[in-house]
Parts: sequence; structure tokens; C-alpha cells
Amino acid sequence: MKKVLIISTYRNAGGAAIAAGRLTAALNRNGMQATMMVSPKGVVKGKTIPFIAERLAIYARNLFSTRHLYAIDIACCGEDILKTEAFRTADVVHLHWINQGMLSLGTIRRIVDSGKRVVWTMHDAWNSTGICHLTMGCDHFTRECGDCQYLRLRGASDLSHRVWKKKKALYADHRMTFVTCSRWLQGEAMRSSLLADQDVRAVPNPIDTAYYTPLDKAACRDALHLPHDKKLVLFVAQSVGNPYKGMDYLAEAVNKIGDKDIELVMLGSKETGIAERVRDTKVHAMGYISDPDIIRKAYSAADTFVLPSLSENLPNTIMEAMACQTPCVGFDVGGIPEMIDHKENGYVAQYRDADDLAEGLAYVLQNADALGARCREKVIREYSEDAVAEKYIKIYESCVEY
Repeated sequence: MKKVLIISTYRNAGGAAIAAGRLTAALNRNGMQATMMVSPKGVVKGKTIPFIAERLAIYARNLFSTRHLYAIDIACCGEDILKTEAFRTADVVHLHWINQGMLSLGTIRRIVDSGKRVVWTMHDAWNSTGICHLTMGCDHFTRECGDCQYLRLRGASDLSHRVWKKKKALYADHRMTFVTCSRWLQGEAMRSSLLADQDVRAVPNPIDTAYYTPLDKAACRDALHLPHDKKLVLFVAQSVGNPYKGMDYLAEAVNKIGDKDIELVMLGSKETGIAERVRDTKVHAMGYISDPDIIRKAYSAADTFVLPSLSENLPNTIMEAMACQTPCVGFDVGGIPEMIDHKENGYVAQYRDADDLAEGLAYVLQNADALGARCREKVIREYSEDAVAEKYIKIYESCVEY
């Protein structure tokens, strides 16, 4: 039996952490001995010392600006995991999202130097860039990072370039297996000058299709105190107010439809001001919800799920909604078109086009029943935990034999 150590900054905060946890459970059900290691409980308002130290370093090196403070990572600080029993006994070390003080680049170098086989799942672009998680149209990573749009003090040898050089040295000295969660991100990663000589594969995130399954719509609406006589459009995000989540486009699209029978259901923090931006449309703001039972009931209660993000990899929320037989609408960006088959199980709107987003919402609301059945079929076929675990086991075996 192969022992796999899965490393993630968080246990259940954010899509990457949830995906890592699901994979851990799936591997254990499929004959592997998997353990998930996360950042220890913090000592200052729930934050670890490495987390605080790294944010202070970014703050100082970015001319004491808080802008983009959490949009970039430099991996200068982290936990020392090499002395743990879980690391010593692992055959494969599987890194996931390890930023914000979990692992430093120096610790990652020591992990690879230990001789253990390393698999690194990319949940965003950070592995293939200097410091950013979202490239947002920048192509510097295809050559070498520098003159970074996220920095106040920009230049050819700025902070992004210095971290890029550290990654370049790390990757040049060590061969790892990188795994992206979508074919789109795989293509982007292979364009990176950092990963040109690395093994980059694509495996989707897994989902528990026995848990995320269609529930009785009326019962779910009763449980969540939602109306029975309205068309409910669900939007879920860890931070609704994050501009990259596309709330401006959703508000414009809902206003263009102008259907008083449509109401928005929103799960996520920082949703203040949304109700004022949609005319004649009631908003059910449920706030940040961490209870998965409430979340799955929200999926089943809704008539459609919408994710107008401006940048995405392979969002768990779309996968969860589809597993609950709720058709989805999203922009043609990242891995979303890999999940939603246009007009077959949902609607893929043209990027940043509020008119097409409105048309997509109208289309899905009119054809929800037919689209919903095909949603779940695709999730079971491509994203079930057993199917994804089998793909990763083959990767682990090839790493051990390498």
C-alpha cells in the first residue's frame, strides 16, 4: 500500500482545500493510505506566524500598500513539515494550494531533495508565474516575470522577477509531476517558461456524487425559507464582493431580463450593496455558509446556478450544482466550458457579455428540467471520486517507478 501525504494550507476554506479533502477520502476508499496535513491553528486571530510574516514582507516590499495584499504570494515563510511522522513515512508527497504561510520555496526544495516523489496539483496559475494566482491577460510568465501589474514598484527586476528566478532555480534542479484541474490550465501551464521541462498533466477535482445529489426542491425551499412561486437564481462565492467573481455582470444581466418572477439567492460574505444594484429583483442574502448540508439544499432549491467569474480554473461550485441536477450558466473562461456543454446541460456565455449572460439565464430557466438530467450524468461520468482517485493512483505509481 502506498502512503500519500496531501498538503494543503486549509482544510475546508476555499475550493482548493475542499478538493484536497475530497481526494484524501477518495484515495482511502480506493486502497491507498492518504493523510491530509494542513496549517496548524494560528496564534493571532486564527493566523499562523508564517502567514503574518509573509504578509508583512509583501506589505513592505510593495511600498506599504495593502492593494493586492492577498492576490500575490512569495512563499518566503512556511511550516517545517520534514520532521513530522507523516512526512517521514510517506511514499508520495502531494502538494495542493500551499500558499499564505504553509510552505516556503525553501521547504519545497528540501521536500524534493529528500528523494520522495512529489506531485503538485495546480489550483491556479501561481506555480507557473512569479507571484500571481491570476494572470488577468498578462503573458510575462511565458518569458520571465517582471514589471508586474500587481506591484506599485514595478520594473524588470521587481519582486515578481526575483521570486520567478527562485522558482526557475527550484524547477531546474528538480523534476516534479504537476497536475492541473482543467485542460485549460494545463495549456496555460505549458506556456510558462518555468514549466517548459516539467511533466504537466490534467486531472479534474473529485466530488462525492452520493452526497451532492438531487433533493426535493419544495422541501429544500421550505428549509431555507425561500419562496415556492419564484424562479430562483443561485450565486455562491467565498466573497461575493470580489470583483473577479463578476457580480457587476450578474446585476446587469438580471436587470436586462426584467422578470419579476426571478429572485437571487446569494451565499457568500461581503454582499453589501448587491440588492440596490438589481432593479425589481429580490435578493435572498444568506451570508457566508460553511455547512455543506445547507449548500447542497441551496443547489437543489435553485432553478439555475450562475457563476459569472472573470477567471476560473475548474470551479467546485459548478460541479456541485450539476451533481444536484441544477443547470449552470457561466462565462467562456478557464475550465468552465469543459464542465458546461453549451445548451446541452447549461449555457456558456460570451466572456464579459452581460447581454449573453442574460440570454443564458433565460434559456436555462426555460429548459431547466431537460438540462438538469444531463448535468448529473456528466458529473458521475467524469468527476466522481472513484474516477478521479483512479487517475491519481496511476500518476503516483508512475512517479514511484520514475
